[in-house]
Amino acid sequence: MALGGITAVLIDSFGTLVAMEPPGPRLRDELARRGFEVSPEVAEAGFRAEIAYYLEHHVEGRDQASLDELRDRCARVMSEALGNPAVDVRAAMLSAIHFEPFPDAAGALGRLRAAGLRLVVASNWDCSLGEVLREAGLRHLVDGVATSAEAGAPKPDRRLFDAALELAGVAADRAVYVGDSPANDVGGATAAGIRAVLLRRHGPRPDRVPADSAPGPEPAATIATLDELPPLVLDG
Repeated sequence: MALGGITAVLIDSFGTLVAMEPPGPRLRDELARRGFEVSPEVAEAGFRAEIAYYLEHHVEGRDQASLDELRDRCARVMSEALGNPAVDVRAAMLSAIHFEPFPDAAGALGRLRAAGLRLVVASNWDCSLGEVLREAGLRHLVDGVATSAEAGAPKPDRRLFDAALELAGVAADRAVYVGDSPANDVGGATAAGIRAVLLRRHGPRPDRVPADSAPGPEPAATIATLDELPPLVLDG
């Protein structure tokens, strides 16, 4: 069933628009280039420790200076998990993190944009999200980017949703939010008065935490691919 009256689409990034390439093997390669060999298990443990720390502290990366400091701390956490090797772990860490767009992302955004809808990415991320989307080839397809770090709180807090609505220039009842977390995305959007569409992709996410899998309210619609999104919001 199509959703009527939509003039703006607010959309999550990680797990919705972009995916992270498996970071463990990339980290091993980057460390090896710097003269330090680690096992696959140790590399994975290093990234798990870094991801856990980042998820807890990512809202502190609100501008370039605070982001640099956050990355320093993340690198120290990773270094400790790796046994404190005498190499530049920070550089290896940053080089190992790489995001790719999902195959359906650009096409769906392009169709929505061509139809005149306002598009804003709103995600739990530090202030670098715009650059991440640019490197993934998606930034030019959206009108704005709102991050939890710049809003001051992560989803499901409504401050991020309110910031996205302000960027889109629309009222909550004229927008739809699309994301893959029942609690953070559907729950947060619904509490902010925005209709929510749940995207149920298949496949693991390295940042998945229990809260991401917690149940949420019933979404306005559920889709399995972003290809299903334009007909849902344009045919109403």
